[in-house]
Amino acid sequence: MDTRTGTATTPDGTRLAYRDHHAPAPDPEPIPGSRRPPLLLLHGLAGHMGEWDDMLPLLLADGHRVITYDARGHGASTRRPPDMTRASAVGDVTTLIEELSLPTPVTLLGQSLGGHTAFLTAAAHPHLVDSLILIEAGPAGPSPGLPTEIAAWLDSWPTPFTSLSSATAFLGHEAWARGLEEREDGHHPRWDRDTMLAAVADLATRAYWSEWDRVTCPTLVVRGVNGTMGEAETTRMARKTQMRTGSPSQARPQSPSLPHSPPLTRTEVIEDAGHDVHLDQPRRLHAAVRTFLAKRNTA
Repeated sequence: MDTRTGTATTPDGTRLAYRDHHAPAPDPEPIPGSRRPPLLLLHGLAGHMGEWDDMLPLLLADGHRVITYDARGHGASTRRPPDMTRASAVGDVTTLIEELSLPTPVTLLGQSLGGHTAFLTAAAHPHLVDSLILIEAGPAGPSPGLPTEIAAWLDSWPTPFTSLSSATAFLGHEAWARGLEEREDGHHPRWDRDTMLAAVADLATRAYWSEWDRVTCPTLVVRGVNGTMGEAETTRMARKTQMRTGSPSQARPQSPSLPHSPPLTRTEVIEDAGHDVHLDQPRRLHAAVRTFLAKRNTA
């Protein structure tokens, strides 16, 4: 595996730490007509790009180029950026695509808040996105109580953690613990509380169904059977279909004289998984992703 690390700078001066992973070698016998757009992976709130480490070798083995990065306000990226709106997060995706000179369109794979950013990017810049994979992420809202819930969750962290093992025990996954930074007095989060609350402020005031209606690329929506995403939300998202001519149609009844292609949005439920499907069941998630991309990449 060839991995290159770097930092991209956005127009507002925010630095985005990224890793650009290349598969060891191309498929010696590619399927005729197949294509493998680059995969850009987006983590969730208070997370970091290392969350994808379990899935990374699986995706690389499939022959994909995979880019991971720390979202603004997270990890090794700028800790206190001037803007934490949803629009700024979308701008970060376009900055990475441009600075890495990624061949477009790309595939966006995002979990939770990262998935939200992914579909907003597809809605605003459809020419840049080939397909979407959303993990426990959708357009439902508004959620006025979300900032209070997030604040209570962040305040419950007994920081600094005395050890990585104690952090793993509290946070539930070793990958979350690896996102901490070690100081003399213990292990601390690599984000600021106020910045995290600013990141979800927009979600408290509105829903994003109008943006979802503008998404025209094939999408896989994945939720954990024990996750926080409701079945009603995924059902509504899956109503989107695509005419065989390529123009989208939202929840329009099919007519015998007006045939449709398969649903534009597919859904998958992963057993024995919560909100962090990518950490709870990385291999099951990869199987779902691989099947979806295999069909998409030979379409």
